Amino acid sequence: MSAPVLQQDWIARWQRIARRIRVPLGFVTAVLYLFELWRRAPQPAAIVWSFVFVLPGLWLRGYAAGYVKKNRELTMTGPYAHTRNPLYLGSMLIAAGFVVALESWAMALLLAAGFALIYIPVIASEERFLRATFPDFDAYCRAVPRLVPRLGSARTQATQSPADPGAVHIGSSAGFSLSRYRKHREYNAAIGAALLYLSLIFLRPALSVILHGAR
Repeated sequence: MSAPVLQQDWIARWQRIARRIRVPLGFVTAVLYLFELWRRAPQPAAIVWSFVFVLPGLWLRGYAAGYVKKNRELTMTGPYAHTRNPLYLGSMLIAAGFVVALESWAMALLLAAGFALIYIPVIASEERFLRATFPDFDAYCRAVPRLVPRLGSARTQATQSPADPGAVHIGSSAGFSLSRYRKHREYNAAIGAALLYLSLIFLRPALSVILHGAR
């Protein structure tokens, strides 16, 4: 077997592994975050600054969840007209916000490594599936960036000539759907963020009281 074939096989294998372990690794990261929180007291100003990232991240994830029909339709409207991966971008913003809140370089490096080793392969794997499933995907990729959002919406065949190579077709899921938001249980992200903020504010004092009372 040639080296390029072996390399592609290894990449495909790691993509499968990354898809399986990304959720468990999220729980491991949360435990490490709480451990780091126990080691260093968060500053109120840093917690306030974290909202600059966390709130837009939560909004973006919720907004995207109301549009996407996973594995059934190529969603190209709403936030998907600006970035192909608004859910992952929202997660990155939320993670960045909590790193700011804790002011921890160790957590920043850990999350950056996790994104590079887990989410980049997962995104590549998902794009391979979308390219094989939806004929419009390549045109969509030419019009919309993978992660960093474009300022204007992607041009569509509803407003551009079909001969325009930058035009993409709008699917039927053109509007935000609250039922889709609930179906994807995206409210769990807000609940998780609220719990992390409560831990930032109350975990150290609560543990100090418990440990002091145990003496």
